[in-house]
Amino acid sequence: MYTKKLFFLFILIIGATLLSGCQKMEANPVSKASRSCPGKDAKFSIDFFKTNNQGERNQRGINNVIIFNPKSAELDFKVNVGLSHKLYAKDARGKLRKEYVPKQFRELISDENAKLNGQLPIAAINADYIGTDDKPQGLNVSRGVEYSGAFKNKRSSFGISGGTPKQRQATIQTGKRKSDILNYNLVGGNGRFYRQGKFKDICQDLGEFACKNAKNRSMAAITNEGYVILLVNDLKANSDIQLSQLNQELLPEMFDNVLEGIASNNCLGKIQEGILFDGGMSPGLYYNQKTYVENLGPIGSVFLIYKK
Repeated sequence: MYTKKLFFLFILIIGATLLSGCQKMEANPVSKASRSCPGKDAKFSIDFFKTNNQGERNQRGINNVIIFNPKSAELDFKVNVGLSHKLYAKDARGKLRKEYVPKQFRELISDENAKLNGQLPIAAINADYIGTDDKPQGLNVSRGVEYSGAFKNKRSSFGISGGTPKQRQATIQTGKRKSDILNYNLVGGNGRFYRQGKFKDICQDLGEFACKNAKNRSMAAITNEGYVILLVNDLKANSDIQLSQLNQELLPEMFDNVLEGIASNNCLGKIQEGILFDGGMSPGLYYNQKTYVENLGPIGSVFLIYKK
């Protein structure tokens, strides 16, 4: 009788162990899937990685990528521009001061105007084109305060709305949005290559030099699930790059391949809107205390992301 009881207890222990193991096996793929497919993770906020031109993660990839969820309560946003004074400052008559000076990417992500609630950003990307007067050319709005140029109603801009985190949405559009809440954090750009889910090769629109010679790119895209992809492709990046047929500078005809690959591989949905930021001597990308791309030219504006 005693032997039978021991045998029965042994069977119960083995069964419980096997059941526990099965539960762990079932749980692990879910957590791994969340890590490898951020769009399936309800708590996903922001991530950085490098890819090849098919949008596949590659430690020696030429594309430096930031993806984020605008609705994440962990994130906040701001826009900075080159000013000789404090952002949002007004003169003695109560008029907004707009005394522009040339500033490089590293300055615009680290000066006092780059801080939000006393904190510097966790991520940043260069944005608008800059004029000979050191003024940004397109539509730029920082926390509801506008610093725009002559092309603000002619060129498209990228932005994240105001409101609570759940209300936030990313937009790419020409001129100001009809709803004021959407005109909260906007940065100018030029070269819209996705509109309402349809891709367009904009090589001819850019012109020979910008299309085939100045091939370092800086861009933003929005998916139908509301996620944002920021991407800078630059041979001069501060990281190891292995060039190949699938890992090289991007021509406009290749923009959809890399962005659709990133969106698909990370479960972010389908690309809906896409826009170029200033290329040439301007591209810059920063994430988690490291500058992955920086050029020496002055920047019209930068889009900043903060982690609470």
